[in-house]
Amino acid sequence: MTAIKIVRLRPTAILPAYQSEHAAGMDLHACIDQPVTLKPLDRAMVGTGLSIELPAGFEAQIRARSGLAIKHGLTMINGIGTIDADYRGEITALVANLGSVDFVIEPDMRIAQMVIAKYEKINWELVDELGQTVRGKGGLGSTGVSSLLTNHQKDTNI
Repeated sequence: MTAIKIVRLRPTAILPAYQSEHAAGMDLHACIDQPVTLKPLDRAMVGTGLSIELPAGFEAQIRARSGLAIKHGLTMINGIGTIDADYRGEITALVANLGSVDFVIEPDMRIAQMVIAKYEKINWELVDELGQTVRGKGGLGSTGVSSLLTNHQKDTNI
């Protein structure tokens, strides 16, 4: 297990924590003084009151919590945010309300999740052509959407 240094920037900040034995993500809590109301399509940067020192070769991915996403439309503006190993500022959740009603973020609410991941730096090797695969240049649904269609769907061009 890798140890990662963490600093509480505010005394009320709650440390990230796994919610189950095999969870990949740790919940992040909103470290705010008062509730923040997001109207539909509003965006906000919600602080966690924490900063971390990741070792080289690691990143922290900030992701939406699936329950908040499906039940309330709360998601991350940038899909998945990346915290680089050389960043030392406050971890924030860049949230958006894609729901149809106001959503209230309360102090200490579990607002996002953070996954720590290893990565590798690469070097580009410029070549004249790439190796061949069965898939080739097929993209966007080329690997099986049509095989899942029923005969009725095929007959009606759905």
